Amino acid sequence: MTETRQLNKRMPKEESAYKPLKELNLMDDFLFDVTTMDLEACKIIIELSLGMNLKSIRWKEGQKVVHNLPGKRGIRMDFCVEDGEGNFIDVEMQKRNEGNLPKRTRFYQALTDAPILKSGEKGFDNLPPSYLVIICGFDLYHRGKYRYTFEHSCKEVPGLHLGDECLKIFLNTKGTNDDEVDRTLIDFLHYVENSSEEELPEDCDERLRHLHSKVTQIKLSGEMEAAYMRTEERERLIREKGEMAGIKKGEKIGI
Repeated sequence: MTETRQLNKRMPKEESAYKPLKELNLMDDFLFDVTTMDLEACKIIIELSLGMNLKSIRWKEGQKVVHNLPGKRGIRMDFCVEDGEGNFIDVEMQKRNEGNLPKRTRFYQALTDAPILKSGEKGFDNLPPSYLVIICGFDLYHRGKYRYTFEHSCKEVPGLHLGDECLKIFLNTKGTNDDEVDRTLIDFLHYVENSSEEELPEDCDERLRHLHSKVTQIKLSGEMEAAYMRTEERERLIREKGEMAGIKKGEKIGI
């Protein structure tokens, strides 16, 4: 039996088997990344996530990847835009709870703010209002909410906000408080988790239906299918290489 076959035998079924492009959901990295290359799709996702109507948005130049000081960790955002009012909006997709998300948002906020002000600039008025939206495939706070919105407020004075114009929003596809939020948000989050025609309500918001048409076009594209297979193959080889390195290291020390 070859090393590769031995490795596949050890890997969980969901990690070793290919998932066809047509079966992907927006929760999956590849489909979300490709879909959000379309600016109109980004606008729909923001509107449905935040319950707002945007006149226009534009890409935030130079903000997809933000570098830190040499030797320090940078960040890569899923997509980030500015709206017509100058607000900065960063949207991230998180399928699994793999780390400390609250502190991740703190780190992201620091690095996205840092490049905005120029050297020698006095004052901080040019820092725009910002929204950091994390769409989660799990309930981070275990309270059953579809949406958790955070802003800094005074502990001693209820209702007194810091005024730094920074909002952090965690969306939860597993929410249960249907009677407390707009149906549009619920339909959107369910679609993120199950991006198929069968899961799309007939009377859903037209923006969601338009987003679905874009997703469908991607799934039916032969070019996208080929790109997806190349990505999957590359990631499979990386996983196998890392796994085999671990196996060899374990054998070397007698594990």
